[in-house]
Amino acid sequence: MLPREWDDKLYEIALGQAGYFTAAQARDVGVRQVRLSQLHKSGDIERVSRGVYRLARFPISPIGEYVEASLWPQVRRPDVRGVISHASALAVYGLSDVNPAKIHVTLPKDMRVRRTVPRHLVVHYADLAPTDVRQVAGGIPATTPERTIRDVHAAHIGPALVRQAIEDGRRTGHLSLDSADRLERELLGTEPRTAQGAQKAEKRTHRRSARMSR
Repeated sequence: MLPREWDDKLYEIALGQAGYFTAAQARDVGVRQVRLSQLHKSGDIERVSRGVYRLARFPISPIGEYVEASLWPQVRRPDVRGVISHASALAVYGLSDVNPAKIHVTLPKDMRVRRTVPRHLVVHYADLAPTDVRQVAGGIPATTPERTIRDVHAAHIGPALVRQAIEDGRRTGHLSLDSADRLERELLGTEPRTAQGAQKAEKRTHRRSARMSR
């Protein structure tokens, strides 16, 4: 490999990942671990966690921590990306006022992590269906809004935040009206707001009709 050829190869990988890349991705384009160590010593790249690096001169991205979290599992399984989930996915979509101190990521059930999990990560295990995952900003995989709300409800985040997430999802369009109504009924056991509004409108119509018929 030519002296600066590594720059173009790694930059091409990192460009769509907020400046981040994994050792496995580098290896796939011919950049070996010994070369990564040299680049780390020279300050060209930063080691952010085991097997995950960042181009030192790449602009800092507000989604960088999510990209790192999704790439971290590739140290063991290069074919797997972690899916941003639970409270972190709520934050990505802007649903509720939740502000998690750590990043929640979901991995397949058959991928049990034996090494130490970074302190800033919370790992969950679930076999997510393709319909449970979508790509968000920067190509980051995240659980869908509906799956996310079901997950945080199961994790006992509290009914107030669940209700707020549903209302925010309905208001912003992250949830369809049918999905929001279904979540309210199934998770909160309450009559959906849209249904309540329809019933009130129907009662008003009946009252007007009754007055007019008198």
